[in-house]
Amino acid sequence: MWCFVGDGESDEPETLGSLTLASREQLDNLIWVVNCNLQRLDGPVRGNGKIIQELEAAFRGAGWNVIKVVWGREWDALLAADRSGRLVQRMEEAVDGDYQKYSVEPGSYTRKHFFGKYPELRELVNHLSDHQIRRLSRGGHDPAKVFAAYQAALNHRGSPTVILAKTIKGYGLGEAGEGRNISHQQKKMNEKELREFRSRFGVAISDDEIAEMPFYRPPADAPETRYLLERRRALGGFLPQRQVTAPALEVPGKDFFAELHRGSGKMTVSTTMAFVRLLSMLLRHGGVGRHVVPIIPDEARTFGMDALFREIGIYAHRGQLYEPVDSKSLLYYHETKDGQILEEGITEAGSLASFIAAGTAYATHGVNMVPFYIYYSMFGFQRVGDLMWLCGDIKAKGFLLGATAGRTTLNGEGLQHQDGHSLLHASTIPTLLAYDPAFAYELAVIVAEGLRRMYLQGEELFYYLSLYNENYLMPPMPTGVEDGILKGLYRFKTGPGDRAHKAHLLGSGPLLNEALRAQQILAEHYQVSADVWSATSYKLLRNDALKTDRWNRLHPTEPSRKSYLQQLLEPEQGPFIAVSDNLKAVPDLIAPWVPGGLTTLGTDGFGRSDTRARLRRFFEVDAESVVLATLHALARRGQVEPSAVAKAMKDLGLHADQPHPDLVSV
Repeated sequence: MWCFVGDGESDEPETLGSLTLASREQLDNLIWVVNCNLQRLDGPVRGNGKIIQELEAAFRGAGWNVIKVVWGREWDALLAADRSGRLVQRMEEAVDGDYQKYSVEPGSYTRKHFFGKYPELRELVNHLSDHQIRRLSRGGHDPAKVFAAYQAALNHRGSPTVILAKTIKGYGLGEAGEGRNISHQQKKMNEKELREFRSRFGVAISDDEIAEMPFYRPPADAPETRYLLERRRALGGFLPQRQVTAPALEVPGKDFFAELHRGSGKMTVSTTMAFVRLLSMLLRHGGVGRHVVPIIPDEARTFGMDALFREIGIYAHRGQLYEPVDSKSLLYYHETKDGQILEEGITEAGSLASFIAAGTAYATHGVNMVPFYIYYSMFGFQRVGDLMWLCGDIKAKGFLLGATAGRTTLNGEGLQHQDGHSLLHASTIPTLLAYDPAFAYELAVIVAEGLRRMYLQGEELFYYLSLYNENYLMPPMPTGVEDGILKGLYRFKTGPGDRAHKAHLLGSGPLLNEALRAQQILAEHYQVSADVWSATSYKLLRNDALKTDRWNRLHPTEPSRKSYLQQLLEPEQGPFIAVSDNLKAVPDLIAPWVPGGLTTLGTDGFGRSDTRARLRRFFEVDAESVVLATLHALARRGQVEPSAVAKAMKDLGLHADQPHPDLVSV
């Protein structure tokens, strides 16, 4: 495995953050090549220091085999002739900013400022012309030195290898950009610069042709042409292809999840607990069980997954070389060579890297793996969002589980943990299906469908599900709701039929229970029959509506189609009120297609530490706030007197002067 990295890119925490993993796992099949051209986009990487020495210390300290390719062969004779040690001393004294300067100046400058500092060095290069001094190369541009480094890396055993190759940014561009801060932006060369490039590298283009900037192709029988064609044939052709040979998995059918469809009876459980039960069932399934990859970034006990430690074990390539402190307990920390759990430690980036590796194994290794990466939802898209995007771009498959979700459900955690925006982030990734299930049966239906689509039908997509830690009774699955669960919306509970007014409450996650409580208050005290709908995916509803709009726009002479959302809601009477434990922008994804508009209640603002009830009152997403929003929507339609809304506020304990949850007003 070869990884090519820039010295400037090494400042990214993700680049060097887990170096010790490679040495700990003794990955001697891993070779990094760091192109040390000493230059970032705007200037030197370490103008006042030496990036190669800095990286050497980091890699050696992490247990890597380090090979430095610093000087080209032209320096070998000078180093051999240096009896005083002044040359090595001067090489150490000069900082990277100096070396960048030497690369853009003529040889006379280097003679004066580099070699001229000590008499011994001036004498050492007296026999060289300024042009020869200018052509003293860096090791990364010497094919023989690079080949020797690559060969040494391939032959090394016992630890990973890094090759630190010193180069010049824009090598070969000459005055057009070689070694200059502007080289990254250089787009073209003038005729003079092209002539210099042609002459420097011996390109067979005549002076008469150079102004036209012709494409140079070596003859068909040239050694370089034959070599390139041989390598292309060995790689399988001229264009990269993804050839998927992974056989489909035997995925469980609907009946397999019947336990979750039946509800929790008299036991209160959270959706996180329901997921752990679902995962335990899948691990025992004869078709997919051995393909399941649970990935956890050091939060298994928080999620109630520690029972899996002993049952299926934590993967460790050397097994468990110690007796764990909790070895006498039932759920002790159990590492084993054949463990299935990837317990990655406190590293979301590392955990997601494992998810990507398992999620693309169908293409890279010809075997379908089913990764389930469960983590604090606040530490997902917000922390490693570019890797989430990479999952879609690289066509990874699997399930992301954002646990302890919700700005009011994970109470007492304040600013740090309370997530109300991950579903909004999820809406930006085209191949990611994002769901916010409220009940265990919804979770089971979504996962079963995901397994079918990804691992039976072979669709290249992945899933995000928010999970919560609030315990409540899980109802049995109503008849005929599976399609609505998957499409994003279905009617969960119809309001009583003998009331003066009609309304519709859309709830998601645990706040569906607030909608149900609001339904009861509206019916008992305000003559409003409110149907409660479970909104499992605003993103999918929006995508379907957008596709429908596009079809209608591109087929103006044909009868207009209606989206799934429009088919559901247009026949209904009364206002629509959405409540969720997320930013208002999440339900607002469907607002343009809701008849009469959508009143949205959400958790905009920073998190706070308090009880769930007080948090929900503060963010105005509790049942009483839903009731007020419903009555106000009816008043705007002229169906309820404004004075009745004002009285309801008093009855419900709501006040006009209570603090706005979004503390910063613009």
